[in-house]
Amino acid sequence: MRIGLDFDNTIAIYDRVFHRYAQELGMPASVPATKHAVRAWFWDQPLGNTPWTELQGLVYGTKLHEAELGPGLEDFLRACQARGVAVSVISHKTRYPALGPKHDLRAAAQAFLEARGIVGELGVEPERVFFNDTREEKVARVASEGCVAFVDDLPGVFTEAGFPRQAQRLLLDRAGEVADVPPGVIPCADFAAVAMALWGAEG
Repeated sequence: MRIGLDFDNTIAIYDRVFHRYAQELGMPASVPATKHAVRAWFWDQPLGNTPWTELQGLVYGTKLHEAELGPGLEDFLRACQARGVAVSVISHKTRYPALGPKHDLRAAAQAFLEARGIVGELGVEPERVFFNDTREEKVARVASEGCVAFVDDLPGVFTEAGFPRQAQRLLLDRAGEVADVPPGVIPCADFAAVAMALWGAEG
């Protein structure tokens, strides 16, 4: 049995990191410390998406080490180990950001996984970490890995044409911000809820 996990905003949570460095670009501290609120503030500014895209490159690159782990992730991975459940990390992540300095985003993510023990101590094998150039490649990897379940923060991943029909679809929606959850997708506030969806009360 194998479960797949997305990386950005699933394994690595950036809310506070975005909030911290957005203030250096002029965002008021009163904006709520969530990625969605920070992004909405930038999109309302005259320059629109450009500074937001540059901020993403910074946060996903040289500042990624400041990110937090998804709530309950460590306990979830230990439960997977105890049950003999294998875990793959499957991410849509280009090597370099679209704008700004050319930080190697994949190297930063790999370093984070190793530093936090996700790869190694908590059971993810290095060869089971996949960074994909497109969303289509990502869902194809979910299929080729034979994942019986996949956890992601983006509902659109689950509605991609190539997403495997037999895989359970678990949406990590920590703040309950997703208004339109696609049919067949189970929203989960944290990884304890993911475990409950997979294994019931004994999870």
